[in-house]
Parts: sequence; C-alpha cells; structure tokens
Amino acid sequence: MTSTAEQGYAYGDLPRLMGLMTGDEKHGPAATSTLDALWVLYDRVLRVGPERMDDPERDRFLLSKGHGPMAYYAVLAAKGFVDHRDLASFGAFHSALGLHPDRTLILGVEISSGSLGHGLPLAAGVALGLRARGLTDSRVFVLVGDAELDEGSNQEAIAFARGAGLDALHVVVVDNASSTYGWPGGVEARFAVEGWSVRRVSGRDHDALEAALTAPHPGRPHMVAAVVEPKYSPRPTSSGTPAR
Repeated sequence: MTSTAEQGYAYGDLPRLMGLMTGDEKHGPAATSTLDALWVLYDRVLRVGPERMDDPERDRFLLSKGHGPMAYYAVLAAKGFVDHRDLASFGAFHSALGLHPDRTLILGVEISSGSLGHGLPLAAGVALGLRARGLTDSRVFVLVGDAELDEGSNQEAIAFARGAGLDALHVVVVDNASSTYGWPGGVEARFAVEGWSVRRVSGRDHDALEAALTAPHPGRPHMVAAVVEPKYSPRPTSSGTPAR
C-alpha cells in the first residue's frame, strides 16, 4: 500500500480516524490502550516518515502488540503512511489493513505481528544487526503488552539485550493489568533486575511519555512502562472477592 494521505492531522483527529474502521474483530481495548504511546512515538520521538522508509539510518518501530491495530493504522494515516480513505476497508478480504499488520502490504510497518511474544526478540535482533552494520544512530522501539511478557521468548530477549549492551533498543510496555500472573514490583521490575534502564509513567500523559522515551541510558537498553486503565476492572461481588 502506498500513501496518499492528507497531512496536518492532530491527536484530536485520531478518534475520528479510528471510527472509520468497523467490524466484529476490532479488539477495542487493545487498540485504545496503545493510542497515546503510539501518537507520542510518531509525533515526537521517532525519526521516520513515509519518505524515509528506504533510509537505512531511520529509526525502527516494531508493533509486537499486533492484535487490535486500529490505533496503529490511525496514527499511520495521520502521519501519511496510509491513505485515510483505506481505513474503512479495515479487515475486509481484499484490504491491506488486516486484523494484524502485514509488513509486505503497509508502508511503514517493519514487522508482521500476530502471535504475541515475537516483537521483543525481533527488536533485539534488529538492534544487534544495526550495530553490526555501523548504523549506531538508528534507534529501535518496540511496543508490547504486559500480558505478552508471560511468553518465555521475552525473558530470553530481556536477558540477552542487556548482556549485549543494546542501548539502541527501547521497549514500551503498555501495562493495562492484563497479565495472567502479575509482576511484583511492577512490570518494570523484570527488566530492572537484568540491568535495564527503566521508567514508569502514565500511558496517557504525553509529556511524561516523551520524557521517558527520550531519557539518556548509555550502554543499556531502555524500558518504559506506560500504565493505562485496566483492561478488566475488578468489581466486588457479594462475597467480597473481585469478579473476573
């Protein structure tokens, strides 16, 4: 898919762009939980654009949390990667905008994501590959969900990235309390114990997200926990225990 999108969209336009996408498999909470982090990345942090996708020195963004990509597509449309007129075809048989992003069909999509737990290991490999090519100014950002970290592939990538000193690697964990097991000390504790640089901020505060994403972390990979409202809000039952 090539881009003919209009320019000049702002954050306030994103709900309207997301509203163009309809269907039964939207995974609404998964999309809306990522909206602010995605916007801050593309609007304030990433050195990337439709005209730079062939530039080897561009930043790379990998969406590991690939289910419910409506917010991702809306941001890509706002930034000129996707034609806003194509958003209405979301999920249709012949549409490039599938229920999971496809790197072969959509300008700006660096990986095809679907099965959870793949994005962080892939991002570690991309960061290592960029360093091997001498592209030391290119940064790698990957967005994952807190529940994804239950996958063992992520634990290996966390340990490897610190040992390899991949300071080009940045992980944004959208924490909406959907992890099966939970994370004592917060989701960032798993990264901190391996020696990562970590920050914890509100996933709705754009200034805090920008500051956390751009914080210096020489010699170490960096992780930002972007905390948003829980996907499922426990409510007390007659027995006093939360309902699931």
